[in-house]
Amino acid sequence: MTSTPETAAPGTGREFRTIGVIGLGTMGAGIAEVLARAGHTVVGVEKDEESLARGRQYLEHSTTRAVKREKMTEAEQAELLGRITFSTALKDLADADAVIEAVVESLDTKKAIFRELDDIVSPETILATNTSSLSVPEISTANGRPGRVVGVHFFNPAPVQALVEIVRTVVTEQAVLDDVTALVTSLGKSPVVCGDKAGFIANTLLFGYLNHAVAMYEGHYASREDIDAAMRYGCGYPMGPLALLDLIGLDTAYEILETMYHQGRDRLHAPRPILKQMVSAGMLGRKTGRGFYTYEAADSPVVVADEHTPSADEKPQLRHDIKLVGVVGTGTMATGIVEVFAKSGYDVLYVGRSADKVAGVRTAIERSLDKAIQRGKLEESAKGEVLGRLIGSTSLDDLAPVDIVVEAIAEDLAIKTTLFANLDEICKPGAILATTTSSLPVIECAQATSRPHDVIGMHFFNPAPVMKLVEVVSTVVTSDEVTETTRALCDRVGKVAVSCGDRAGFIVNALLFPYLNDAVRMLEAHYASADDIDLAMKQGCALPMGPFELLDVVGNDVSLAIQRELYLEFREPGFAPAPLLEHLVTAGYLGRKTKRGFRDYSAR
Repeated sequence: MTSTPETAAPGTGREFRTIGVIGLGTMGAGIAEVLARAGHTVVGVEKDEESLARGRQYLEHSTTRAVKREKMTEAEQAELLGRITFSTALKDLADADAVIEAVVESLDTKKAIFRELDDIVSPETILATNTSSLSVPEISTANGRPGRVVGVHFFNPAPVQALVEIVRTVVTEQAVLDDVTALVTSLGKSPVVCGDKAGFIANTLLFGYLNHAVAMYEGHYASREDIDAAMRYGCGYPMGPLALLDLIGLDTAYEILETMYHQGRDRLHAPRPILKQMVSAGMLGRKTGRGFYTYEAADSPVVVADEHTPSADEKPQLRHDIKLVGVVGTGTMATGIVEVFAKSGYDVLYVGRSADKVAGVRTAIERSLDKAIQRGKLEESAKGEVLGRLIGSTSLDDLAPVDIVVEAIAEDLAIKTTLFANLDEICKPGAILATTTSSLPVIECAQATSRPHDVIGMHFFNPAPVMKLVEVVSTVVTSDEVTETTRALCDRVGKVAVSCGDRAGFIVNALLFPYLNDAVRMLEAHYASADDIDLAMKQGCALPMGPFELLDVVGNDVSLAIQRELYLEFREPGFAPAPLLEHLVTAGYLGRKTKRGFRDYSAR
């Protein structure tokens, strides 16, 4: 920790010696700690002595944890806390060079504070609000000098989270914007500048996604556990959407969505009815011990079983005897699926269109196994065993004895239905017929057979040997035994199975691609740059990739096709593909595979 403060921000050379923080709840106290760590003198103001004592306690606990983790010494902790003075009077902010307001998310309360500050601080003092959803221009109108008012949205916990959204209004002075950006940078944070709209960058994109997940749960499309597992294992998100809502607080989420809806009138932001019901019932998430999940106690992160938790007795069992697995296809996905089953001890008979393609599968699996051995993830002796379980063929007729066949051929409905009609004639009675489709209706494949009850979706994610998730997609006619067996089989091969119905996008794509589409719309509206949007989602929401990074990896053509499927299925206006995405695809800017997408990769 540096004891010598760098109080001069590089914007216009404005010095921030003393900074006021109004409101010392979890967020305000965190902001005060960040400022004091950087060497600034901080004046913390609360409405009464009780709130002030609680704020002081937040700071002491937070810095004590840092000492225990050896992030700072006891001497540095004392020095940090010594830079913070506490008060219950706004007049004690008279000498502040900047003031950051972090009180309750109430427009009237915030406006009253900004109105009072007008008569206290100097005309040059910068005034900032930490609001996460309210209108910054409306807050600024309470002050006689709205040009010095700016939004500075820290993320919780402020000492840990790097992202800060700096929100400009139509009257914010450029010098103020530059100085605040420089100040935030000097704190070791990553500022992104954006215009004023409810939710700013991160919350606008995040809460649309969260609300969609609530709709999915509310409609009984999938269980809370499966929705959360799908996004964690399918997208690498640190938390599932429903668990994240419990952490944020359902009351907070409801208020943010309500504000976003009233400002933008996008019905995808209208809070789902179940949210209001849960808030009315006092089920606010972790802070009350009950939300979408039940917790050990109020404010506890430990989830405990409740009436909705699947019991150990409900663990899926193999209701069909599975010994020989068939795979149709020789592409990347098919090869990965063959490897998954063979490494798990199953004999696999895979079928390709030519001897060369069949041989290519074995060669690719050998390379994969060699890499695993080099990384110490596989014993040398296991390689021969895995390869010994592979049986290649160019004839579909050889699939007659398999217990389950998984097709992983071209994503073309006519080709798939023809294949399923052939498999129906070839495979023995009782064999499960599975499709790895990511977007086509499974029921169409099922209806091409005389045994639709034996047909199921088994959507692996790419690369199959690495990705843990499999979406198990049941149609209206899939038998319960087939669904249970498929889930149990996924468990046997080390995958996490989630169950859902047969509709466009299943769980992951139905939640992921509307969020990506919203990001494209945000860029299209010139609200923020692609770099700032990516940074906001990675640092503000801890996502592994920003939306534009991900779009360029997936391929804009693939993304557009999926978004069109979602729009056609649900007829939701908000799901209509963003025109910018369509234009990029028309221009051949498909992402990394064409060296040009939302970014230019030609020089990389």
